[in-house]
Amino acid sequence: MKSLRTRIVWSYGILIVLVVVTLGSMFVTLVWNYYYSSAVGSVLQRAETAAALHNRMIAYEPLREKARYMLQNMSVGTPYLQLLDGSGAVVVDSDGLGGGGKLADTPDVRRAIQGEKGVWRGKDPLTGERIAAVTLPVKQEQRVVAMFRYTASLKEVDATVRSVLWITLLVGGAVVLLFFAMSVLIANRIANPIRNLTRVAEKMAEGDWSRRAALQDRDEIGRLAETLNTMASELTRREKLKEDFISSISHELRTPLTSIKGWSETLASGDPADVEELNLGLAIIDRETERLAGLVEDLLDFSKLYAKSIVLHPEALDIRKPVMETLCQFEARGQRESVTIAGKSGDKPLIAKIDANRMKQVFINVLDNALKFTPRDGTITVTADQEDGFAAIRIADTGIGIPPEDLPHVTEKFYKGSSQRSGSGLGLAICKEIVELHGGTFRLESTVGEGTSVTIAIPLLGAQQPTEQTK
Repeated sequence: MKSLRTRIVWSYGILIVLVVVTLGSMFVTLVWNYYYSSAVGSVLQRAETAAALHNRMIAYEPLREKARYMLQNMSVGTPYLQLLDGSGAVVVDSDGLGGGGKLADTPDVRRAIQGEKGVWRGKDPLTGERIAAVTLPVKQEQRVVAMFRYTASLKEVDATVRSVLWITLLVGGAVVLLFFAMSVLIANRIANPIRNLTRVAEKMAEGDWSRRAALQDRDEIGRLAETLNTMASELTRREKLKEDFISSISHELRTPLTSIKGWSETLASGDPADVEELNLGLAIIDRETERLAGLVEDLLDFSKLYAKSIVLHPEALDIRKPVMETLCQFEARGQRESVTIAGKSGDKPLIAKIDANRMKQVFINVLDNALKFTPRDGTITVTADQEDGFAAIRIADTGIGIPPEDLPHVTEKFYKGSSQRSGSGLGLAICKEIVELHGGTFRLESTVGEGTSVTIAIPLLGAQQPTEQTK
């Protein structure tokens, strides 16, 4: 397979050669026509001028008188001139030399024998020299009785044209070489960064995420290198998050399993009559089993969301209903942990098309997090109201808050932040995915030491949605 560099060089090279050859051919053709047409035109003009002045005066003179008249009146300051008889034989030339009966058998002479003006450019068979020739017939009535043949040497014209041709070839060759060199430089500027990107990508494919592409220019390839580096950094971060998650989830799964196994062995080997110990062990086993089930449920939900295989069962419903049901579910826990949970909503129904079970899952997860991070005597406030065509459910607590460096990432998969509390690190990520599947938004605001506010916005039925929502 040819490399990109080779293809670019050959493409530019072929294009340049075609352009130079085309332009060079046009230039040479113009020069060729100009010089040779000028040479022939000059001889033709002189011949026609002489014919207009002298032909009538000598048309009826004998051939000898024609020759004498030509030598006396027509041969001075003219191109080389020959007098031919009616058959094309040379009678005399402008040097006063006789032709010895030699026939001038060239196209211009043959045409003049037929009574027409003859023009020709080529090699003279009598002298072997390249000439431009014009032959004009001298007619007596309708019969050609003689011909005047004007010729001019093309030696200087040929030399000039050859010089122009050589110069054109040299300039054309220099232009081709120059542009060929430029195409190599351009190809290298394109291909070398791509090779660098390819090498870096190959190392990344082998698992070395520490490699980075060199940023040379701020062009498309430079932006591609920057994007590759950003992707590598993000994948490195996600890989670390995944490793941390695996480590964390392994610990989270091991803890309830260890408790269940330990208490199972204790109860199996203990005194069945010890009711207090039996009740304590069963309570711990129940709690740890519920906790283990929650972790597994998070993993299953995440797997479905990640595979885009989760199916919603939406129905038109007043969203205040699942909100209030969730609040009732957490009231007893709030009392046990000395956290006040208060809820309020407007008088107008908030009708939205939602999957009630999935939305309850979101509210439960958010409230569970709020309780985990709100100290005793704290407050959790839940409000539900209408805002710009959306049902806005806001859950605000007076907990410890989220550090600014963690806040942008807490809804990402596997992220647990600096908190050491138990959990899978998937809860908020799952909540965000479920809300977005409903066409809504999930927004977090937090201040360390003051608390956290989660706003869930779900589009209302029949409401015209704004063209742009800020997440």
